Amino acid sequence: MSPDHAAGNSGEIISCSASESFGAWLAESGGSLAITTYQAGKVALVGWNGRQVSLLLRQFEKPMGLAVRGSQMALATRNELLLLADAPLLAPNFLEDQPGRYDALYLPRVSYQTGDLNIHDVSFGAQGLWLVNTRFCCLSFASDQFSFVPQWKPPFVSDIVPEDRCHLNGLAMVDDQPRYVTCLGTTDTPGGWRQDKANGGVILRVPDGEIIARGLSMPHSPRWHNGHLWVLNSGQGELLRVNVDRGTTDVVCTLSGYLRGLCFVGRYAVVGLCQIREKHIFGGLPINQRFERLLCAVAVVDLTSGNTVGMFEFTAGCQELFEVQFLAGVRQPMILNAQHPATRQAFTAPPFSYWLRPSNEIPLPNAPDE
Repeated sequence: MSPDHAAGNSGEIISCSASESFGAWLAESGGSLAITTYQAGKVALVGWNGRQVSLLLRQFEKPMGLAVRGSQMALATRNELLLLADAPLLAPNFLEDQPGRYDALYLPRVSYQTGDLNIHDVSFGAQGLWLVNTRFCCLSFASDQFSFVPQWKPPFVSDIVPEDRCHLNGLAMVDDQPRYVTCLGTTDTPGGWRQDKANGGVILRVPDGEIIARGLSMPHSPRWHNGHLWVLNSGQGELLRVNVDRGTTDVVCTLSGYLRGLCFVGRYAVVGLCQIREKHIFGGLPINQRFERLLCAVAVVDLTSGNTVGMFEFTAGCQELFEVQFLAGVRQPMILNAQHPATRQAFTAPPFSYWLRPSNEIPLPNAPDE
């Protein structure tokens, strides 16, 4: 594995290991993975360089929700919702001394200044960019005039106020429309969901707000794939397939971590696993009794058998993940934050792209002062 070692928020060096079977799966997949870890303050890009798994780490402030649509990314951070776009013509020359190393370059393009909404999932939709506004317990639109524009709230939440009453956290889109959400409780008091966090979780249908499944343990990451709803029963370490008509759930697999972050690649699910650092919120969950040791990792699960076919593990410096997304057709991605100097040297337009660097400057003949 080819790592890009970096220090997390705690100053500890982040290091990883990839199973041989994970490398084989990634090589066959035709893509790469983007992973957010708010705890370490990084977006991690896991790629394949033709010989081995590679890792790139880039600093962002509390990166959480991440959505991908074509060449675009939407990334939720502590105080903003950031839109990035790939500049494929510039990517091969990002490193002048290593041409061709990268085949995608995600550059920041738009920043919505939201304030600290504690945004969890984000999704591209037919009407705009949806965000799960956890602090205000509502689904919202990003806005160029306001911090957010409320669109929907669970029926048991009486007011849209900054009190995190039910910990609305996950959003599943169907046909580019919000269709299912997860909450950690059905409570209507400030932080009330914490009272029954071990089994008070629910899945709701949007827009009618009907509860289609109850008794879940801190559910996250609802996703619609191949005509089914899937969700992570995080506090139990379970990947569930949900029958939305009967309200029943089937356990596809159980993994040794607090689960958060889910995407699909054909018949495979890519699932994020977390260790548990903070005991006030995460203590007393069933997963603590099920496994002696919890992992911070990404597992590739075969949906037909429920077997884990590969594992990418963070072995130091990172304990919690939030989201994982698959970048189809991209083998070696690069991502830049707004502070990186290269963002001011990269210029793109629909018909062309240019690096405006000192090495590319054309000397002009001396001209008289104007």
